[in-house]
Amino acid sequence: MTSLPVPELTPDRAGVVQWVSDHLGDLASGDPSVAPVRGGQQAADAALHAFDVTGYARRRNNVLPERARGASGLSPYIRHGLLQLPRVHEFVAGGPSDDVEKFRDELLWQEYARHLYARLGDATKRSLRYSVREDGPPEHNPWDTQASCLQESWQELTQSGYLTNQARMWLASHWTVREGWGWRDGEDLFFRHLLDGSRAANRSGWQWTVGALTGKPYGFSRWQVRKRAPELCDRCPLSSNCPIEDWPDEEIPEPRSFVDPRMRRDEDVEASAGPQRPITLTEPEFVWITAESLGDDDPALQANPDLPVVFVFDEPLLRRLRLSYLRLVFLAEALADLAERRTLRIYRGDVSEVLASIGPFAVTFTPVPGWRRVTATAQPSQVHPWPWLRRPHAGSITSFTAWSRSRGDRR
Repeated sequence: MTSLPVPELTPDRAGVVQWVSDHLGDLASGDPSVAPVRGGQQAADAALHAFDVTGYARRRNNVLPERARGASGLSPYIRHGLLQLPRVHEFVAGGPSDDVEKFRDELLWQEYARHLYARLGDATKRSLRYSVREDGPPEHNPWDTQASCLQESWQELTQSGYLTNQARMWLASHWTVREGWGWRDGEDLFFRHLLDGSRAANRSGWQWTVGALTGKPYGFSRWQVRKRAPELCDRCPLSSNCPIEDWPDEEIPEPRSFVDPRMRRDEDVEASAGPQRPITLTEPEFVWITAESLGDDDPALQANPDLPVVFVFDEPLLRRLRLSYLRLVFLAEALADLAERRTLRIYRGDVSEVLASIGPFAVTFTPVPGWRRVTATAQPSQVHPWPWLRRPHAGSITSFTAWSRSRGDRR
């Protein structure tokens, strides 16, 4: 393992980029740069307080012009636990009822994706259709067309680490429904660049687009672009020969023959949801935080205000993922911000080995497979509950509707 120099990690953005380049550059993809969205608790708090839910229901799907967008832009902070779902859910109380309802519904979709991932873990890689083509997308240009709706969306993704939900659907639909490429490859590409990229939400979005389980792939055509981003069509070099003029050719939906039995019932809901109250085996000497929970409201941080904090850049994982500089800089900015308030140690290496070597630790339960693998080897001395918006139940999660209606039994 390698101990990384925290004093060199200052809030200065140029300094953070240099720090990432010096200490993590061999694990990153792309060129050293920063995203328009800044990482850290202070930036997250400012973004939340600047958000006005008014008009969200009407404008959330707008793509261009940017001033017409209604998306909150909070997703990178939500994904990394800088803003927890219960806090964001409560923040919009008192706004226009239609807008509050729609915004909270989107938060519930986030929670549903987390419940899926908490219960199924790596099994969420499976779906009815992986690919209908043997060849893959061209490496130099994954969306091999000069259509502005695709090229400019791809450029925004790589240059900013963000896309509106509508643009994500366009890219994912063209990749899978129109071109027939495997959704897992597209999902990995999104994950490399998106500041809010999570296996839970990103993966469920791609599966929804390809029609896994529902049998209803999402197709898009020119009229959607004209409605949500008319200027793209106006300046498109293919405007007179639009490759998405019409809907994709209809295919017979594949039979819904595979449903993981755990989607119908969770026989160990406590393992999926984590503890309902803190569990202490021995007194911890530090708090381990993960990329899922970097905020000041992390329950383990809150419960141990005087303990030093440890973050580990998972070297084997990052070497495989090749995350963009934008993502790594965003994480480093969050750590630089935290270091202004807490004693912080940063390591690079195998997470289990690092934790096992430096003493007993407190941590917040995290509903992802990686957390379970690490804590199976390096057992925490104290575990705190995950801050669910809705605690997982044992009932059906075969669809968002089934999940929202089901209660199961909470054994």
